[in-house]
Amino acid sequence: MTAHWSTSYVGLPWAAVGRDRSGVDCWGLIRLVYAEQLRILLPSYLGAYSSESERGELAAHIDGVAASGIWTEIGRADVLPFDVLVFRRGRLDTHVGLVVERGLMLHVAEREQSKIETFAQGRWQHRLSGVYRHLETPSRGAR
Repeated sequence: MTAHWSTSYVGLPWAAVGRDRSGVDCWGLIRLVYAEQLRILLPSYLGAYSSESERGELAAHIDGVAASGIWTEIGRADVLPFDVLVFRRGRLDTHVGLVVERGLMLHVAEREQSKIETFAQGRWQHRLSGVYRHLETPSRGAR
């Protein structure tokens, strides 16, 4: 039996503006998965914010990703693997996760390791503010 694609991404350490397997932030994890699994190179956005604690700048970065033209917003009921989930913390969108399968996401939170967690219930359900699909992935969602 082949391991699920997400297995090799569980347990990666969190690092502010991390962009590789030595440490990732939430966007860095998505960027890493897209590069390795889908061969899609996403922008780094390293200059978009200067620290994880500056929530307003991070929210602006996430808004910029959503408005970039390479993402399509989709309905929550239509999620597929590799769709990007955007979460609100307080008044701002400041966290992203990646759909693994219906109801489960891969993500990394500040000062934790990357993990698979439910987004369809519990602490993340009410924070979900949008779901986005990269224009190059619609046919790959069922992988």
